[in-house]
Amino acid sequence: MRRLWRILASNGDLRLLLAANLISLTGDWILRTGLAYQVYVLTGSTLASAGSVLASLLPQIALGSVAGVYADRWDRRRTMVVTNLLMVVALLPLLAVQHAGQVWLVYLVIAVHSCLAPFFTSAEAALVPSLVSDDHLVTVNSLNGQARDVARLVGAALGGVIAAIGGIALLSLADMMTFALAAGLLWRIRTRPRSGSAMRPHVLREWVDGMRIGVSSRVLRVFLAFTVITGIGEAIMGTLIAPFVHDVLGGDARAFGVIMAAQAVGGIVGGLIATLVGHHFTPRAMFGWGTLAFGALDLVLFLYPLATHALWPAPVLIALVGLPAAFLTAGGMTVFQNATTDDHRGRVFGAMAAVNGAAMLLGTIAAGTLGERIGILPVLAAQGAAYCLAGLVVLLALPIPPPMQRQRPRHEAATA
Repeated sequence: MRRLWRILASNGDLRLLLAANLISLTGDWILRTGLAYQVYVLTGSTLASAGSVLASLLPQIALGSVAGVYADRWDRRRTMVVTNLLMVVALLPLLAVQHAGQVWLVYLVIAVHSCLAPFFTSAEAALVPSLVSDDHLVTVNSLNGQARDVARLVGAALGGVIAAIGGIALLSLADMMTFALAAGLLWRIRTRPRSGSAMRPHVLREWVDGMRIGVSSRVLRVFLAFTVITGIGEAIMGTLIAPFVHDVLGGDARAFGVIMAAQAVGGIVGGLIATLVGHHFTPRAMFGWGTLAFGALDLVLFLYPLATHALWPAPVLIALVGLPAAFLTAGGMTVFQNATTDDHRGRVFGAMAAVNGAAMLLGTIAAGTLGERIGILPVLAAQGAAYCLAGLVVLLALPIPPPMQRQRPRHEAATA
């Protein structure tokens, strides 16, 4: 705990970045949860709800790599600020949505946000290693992951309440406020690790370069394979968890809410543990063993109904999954950051984000198709087994690194 407070107390820019992420992501979950409910209320159509998923995934696939190119060229702090402000403007059409005939405006806003989001995420992923020393990266990535889990828990709860009180208009106003506040915090970051290039980027060439770098290193190839597996797995989980609770466990909407809350709470607790003790482990170990444990717990979660239809093990198990999830997230991001340099980190991350979007699209289609043909449990169990396999690949394919040496933040070393 002292280590954590020492890192935060000595780094004002890091505090600003974490606070901005927490606020902005809370707004994202408010809007995402509320819109999912409101679109179904307006249309009464599950197909319309699926349309919102496609509207969010397709731009990510198309623009993820391109955004990474510009994240390497532009001032990253300024990129994040401008992206947040553009998202405020992009939400304005939602104020006009009143009936089902205007649901296309919802799709339009979701699509625009999905076009802007990769610019923010690529810039953030590239900026973090410039703010802290190498031996603090695991701790900071764990803390960032915990902020995402807190935002998910708080935002999802607020999204339902706000949607019930004021509908889509109030949802959009709440999200606008979070984006504007986040932009203000990001603007106060003083560190300028790189000013960006004044040259006009050759987008196609640098896009290809990002993809080439992503497959040229053994570490990045492993990370790429992991991204594909987890993207498909995340989509399968998101698509089939509600049918799993309703059809397999016999639970109602209240039971589903309890299980989802348990997942978020487990993520928060896991993130706190990873933040406090993660620096004692190598990123490779956190990445590999975290993935393996995640898959094993998933298998127990989705196969225990073969022995009993009791509901109580589900929230307990899904909460326990939060611990290895926090370790694999922090370890995986640190492995990626250490395997890339400041000059190309943004475009490689963008390429990975595009691959992740394509994998999620594939996983969504596979879950919807195979879930009806072969059943919910076999598909979910295959997802857990795939995570176990991914963990073994990470542990066997990634080299064991030498002991980590304490280093100054990169921007300090560059100016020394």
